[in-house]
Amino acid sequence: MKLVFTTFIRENGSQLVAVFLGTLNAISDGMQYGWTAPSIPVLRSPGSPITITHTKEVWLELCYMIGGFVGLPFSIFLVDFIGRKKTVLFSSVVGLMGWISIAIAHNIYYLYAGRLLLGVTADIAFTASPVYISEIAHQGVRGFLAGQIYLMMLVGIIIIYSIGPWLPIYGSAIVGCCLLVIQLVLFPLMPESPYYLIYIGQNERAEKSLKFFRGNIDVSAELQEIKSAVERQKSEKGRPEDLFRIDSNRKACLIMILLNYTQHFAGVSALVMNLHSILIQADSNVISADHVAILFPSLMLVSATIATVKVDDCGRKILLLVSGIITTVTLFILGAFFQMQSMKFQTQNYSWIPFVVIMFYAVGIKFGLAIVPIVITAELFPAKVKGMGMALADFVYILSSITSVYLYQWININYTLSVSFFVFGTLCALSTIIIHFYVPETKGKTLEEIQMILKNVRTVDVQNTKL
Repeated sequence: MKLVFTTFIRENGSQLVAVFLGTLNAISDGMQYGWTAPSIPVLRSPGSPITITHTKEVWLELCYMIGGFVGLPFSIFLVDFIGRKKTVLFSSVVGLMGWISIAIAHNIYYLYAGRLLLGVTADIAFTASPVYISEIAHQGVRGFLAGQIYLMMLVGIIIIYSIGPWLPIYGSAIVGCCLLVIQLVLFPLMPESPYYLIYIGQNERAEKSLKFFRGNIDVSAELQEIKSAVERQKSEKGRPEDLFRIDSNRKACLIMILLNYTQHFAGVSALVMNLHSILIQADSNVISADHVAILFPSLMLVSATIATVKVDDCGRKILLLVSGIITTVTLFILGAFFQMQSMKFQTQNYSWIPFVVIMFYAVGIKFGLAIVPIVITAELFPAKVKGMGMALADFVYILSSITSVYLYQWININYTLSVSFFVFGTLCALSTIIIHFYVPETKGKTLEEIQMILKNVRTVDVQNTKL
């Protein structure tokens, strides 16, 4: 085992370093994604320098998501205009400005501005970094390396949950700033993507870049493959209307919308952004909400890691279905507990239930619904519309996130917390049923075979069954 690990590091060390430095912004994004959960209780405390109301809390959550919309056109434009690496660095500069705004905040508008800027950063970074990783990675480790950005994001959530309750607001902002400063200092030392360098006609730099990532071996054959791929992609530019006029693309869009919608309307954003408040409302005298909150993203990280490793062995669909069932059951149990609490039942002796159930939720949601959509969306669209398809997926992801967070807050204002969980549980159950009947399995299929499945599911399924 030690020999295998040593060999892996020796053969892929430069790629691992580049991926690590290129995804430090994902740790910062994870911190900001979970920032409101520990920070809002701090802002509510009597010694807080900033007065906060429930309406302001909602806007603190939404500003981050709205920033994603603002960043969307930058994501689409900058990746090809200034390159993958420079786009990552640009996003880090914007993020640094956001953290500084939060660190020096003396009124709520500084916090709004910081959250908005960091939402812009997240959208740009989660477009540029995956493209950069996929283009520098050797095909034998591409899947493993591509999944690292989402694991780094979970590390960021763990960090903010670990330090947020015990530090002033500017304390966590300093940590976020340090991460982005490290990236801004060290990531420029990494080469640009060889794909992009060939795309802009800098073939010599592309060869040097590829040799750096492959360990100075002969890269002439791979370089020629990249040149052919870039030429083919330039000749296969699609039109936006092709996403909806062509039946297979339209079905890919519907599947993508379903998967992105499901993960957010299963409550993942609402829970991550409001976890501490939910745990506090459970009113346990036995377990500290702040300590349990650290375990929540830790279990998410473990579950996501296992799913990333197993997605090619078990298949995409089975992970989605198992995840959907676990998530639905946990949401209904949480709804039942908080409903009993709102009806004045004596729940003190059972206040450990929501803590345990939320841990199962963390494992369930990250085992499929919050990981597989990232994998399968990139497989569904043909090359000539892949860029537009990914941009649409990003748009739906942000819109679903904003809508689900607003729905959660609106229900809590007008009804009770239990209704939120019942609504999310019902939507998750319905979506899981639709996934079972509508989403095809893409495990072990080439991109061409996936296109054939989208065009004629029944025929291809019969052929695969015979095999």
